Amino acid sequence: MAEFKIVVSDPKIGKSVTKEIKDKSAQTLLGMKIGQEIDATIVDIDGTLKITGGSDKVGFPLRGDVHGSGKNNILLTAGVGFRSKVKGMQKRKIVRGSMISDETYQINTILVKGNLVLEEPPTEEDKAEAPAEESKTEESPTKETQSKEKPTKE
Repeated sequence: MAEFKIVVSDPKIGKSVTKEIKDKSAQTLLGMKIGQEIDATIVDIDGTLKITGGSDKVGFPLRGDVHGSGKNNILLTAGVGFRSKVKGMQKRKIVRGSMISDETYQINTILVKGNLVLEEPPTEEDKAEAPAEESKTEESPTKETQSKEKPTKE
């Protein structure tokens, strides 16, 4: 079965949320291409999402101008999957096509219509209940401080 991580970005507030989808909701995304709009209810958000990119399980990026869903070794001068160190540089790189397949791991989207509901940050009460990690690090001195404290015999 297909399983994806979907990154939903809201350009209005400049925040993003990562959601994981599996099974039937993930099956609906198979065959979609970069640039298509989909319903955002698959990630529990009201509105529509536009697919802007993604990557496969190995890390090869999805590129909008490559057809299909397979890996292709193409000559790049700029754009997704290539950072030029020198002006005019060309390099042959492996990229994936623009179609979402079973090999796709992450899908990047932007929220076109609707509002992104962020999870509430922890309140002051939650912070007080959580054990402080700072006190644990203070109790165990490092090796350097232990060696400085011990006097050497000469």
